[in-house]
Amino acid sequence: MIGATVTFSYTGDFDRSRITNVAENARGMFEGMPGLRFKFFTFDEKQRQVVNFYVWDSKEQAEQFFSEELRERVTGLYGVAPAIEFVEIAEIVDNSAP
Repeated sequence: MIGATVTFSYTGDFDRSRITNVAENARGMFEGMPGLRFKFFTFDEKQRQVVNFYVWDSKEQAEQFFSEELRERVTGLYGVAPAIEFVEIAEIVDNSAP
């Protein structure tokens, strides 16, 4: 499994409502997406950052998803360009199941 961290760092105004609207509007496109196990939308107002985290079945799927076209689109949505990093996931603990 591969994790992808997508970080948007703001030097200007940090617009919380813009960020939460992006998350609310984008959620549906990720539901049921092949190869994507999890996606987390997060933000830290104090650090003026949005950090979205993805868990993919494979690095190939992750790299294919983060195309130049997608990078340009999310730059427009968030107002700043993202930094994207990939990490290997050794194990996941998921306590959400009943």
